[in-house]
Amino acid sequence: MAREGRAVGAASGELVTIGEFARLSRLSAKALRRYDELGLLRPALVDPVNGYRYYDPAQVEGARLVAWLRRIGMPLSRIGRIVALDAGAAAVEIRAYWARVEAETAARRDLAMYLVDHLSAEGGAMSRIPGNTGSTGNAGDTGKAGGTGRTGSSAGAEDTGSLGGRGSSGSGVPGGSGVLGGPVAVPLAIRCAALTDTGAVRTTNQDAAFAGPRLLAVADGFGEGGAEASAAAIEALEPTAWGGGDGALSAADLLNALEDTADSASRAVRDAVAPCADPDGSGTTLTAMLWTGSRLGLVHIGDSRAYLLRGGELFRITHDHSLVQSMIDDGSLSREEAASHPGRALLLKALVGEARSAPVAVACRPDVRLREVLAGDRYLLCSDGLSAVVDEAELRAAVITAEVPEEAVRRLVGLAHEAGGPDNVACVVADVVVAAEE
Repeated sequence: MAREGRAVGAASGELVTIGEFARLSRLSAKALRRYDELGLLRPALVDPVNGYRYYDPAQVEGARLVAWLRRIGMPLSRIGRIVALDAGAAAVEIRAYWARVEAETAARRDLAMYLVDHLSAEGGAMSRIPGNTGSTGNAGDTGKAGGTGRTGSSAGAEDTGSLGGRGSSGSGVPGGSGVLGGPVAVPLAIRCAALTDTGAVRTTNQDAAFAGPRLLAVADGFGEGGAEASAAAIEALEPTAWGGGDGALSAADLLNALEDTADSASRAVRDAVAPCADPDGSGTTLTAMLWTGSRLGLVHIGDSRAYLLRGGELFRITHDHSLVQSMIDDGSLSREEAASHPGRALLLKALVGEARSAPVAVACRPDVRLREVLAGDRYLLCSDGLSAVVDEAELRAAVITAEVPEEAVRRLVGLAHEAGGPDNVACVVADVVVAAEE
């Protein structure tokens, strides 16, 4: 009877017991107690005498939201942030989370297809490599600053979508999913050039670029430690980590080496931005190609891009990890609308630091791919300081008409300046040539 009296007293403000609230929300009492302990769903009242929990019926929608988010696999730490937001902001966060899940699922699907073919082939011969799919569309990054320009030598690129020409047959992207032959019969080499520029608006440069006979890379840093992050990501891509340049690595071994290299870049960025006041607010994109002498391996995360020029057509071979790109993919946004969308600066994946106070570290794994290589291919890697402001037709024209990579990178940076140069620019252009010619 005393217990009933306390319940009635609690219910005088229209509160209900945990058992009744469990029935209303269709959650178990055990789950509700767990959500209370984690701070996801606090009771409206806890009896100071016996510890009984009482809930306001108005909390039902919040409880159901927590349950629904758990059903889609969202981590509890992220749910805690979402339930504290208003409905509009929560919707944006859920969209961003699910777009990331779909991108990671697609990458696992590609790897699964590769494994099926690899294990089915006699003698373990590999018949398929994970491919890339994607479409064009502009997206950006937050907190990007500028810096001083610099020149280098070498570059690379890779993903889907044809610019300035008809798409190819099949997937529409040469060298994507499909047959990957053994080491090429004719020895090939890379002839390349790299260039970064502060742009016309920024005062510092957080972009980085590198071009050499074994590595082509661009990185677009953001936040307080953006410059350090972009430099660290590229410096971590040591050729020795993925096997010299003799082309002896099998495709399977190269994929494993690429995974290890991507992990090294992630660790390097975390270490580089650790001294920052807000380490998880600093980071970088990374698009890099590693050359073994017979194959190109791609490491990609963020919205920097890689393109392939083959047969007079320019194809984008990376997929932007951005909110705007995810909206283009699901049909809720056109490419024209994407250019002015207020969320175009939101990245879904990037190499970032780790917040000291975060209960769970943010973990984003770069995509890794293998590319078929042909003599005469030209690759372009660039940050969104170029791709977001230069018209696709102009981009193709600059890449296709330049005689040598050095000329191409100068033209591309010049085009970014003519478009206003609102951001830092980094680009790499690389030609695949017969080794004797090089």
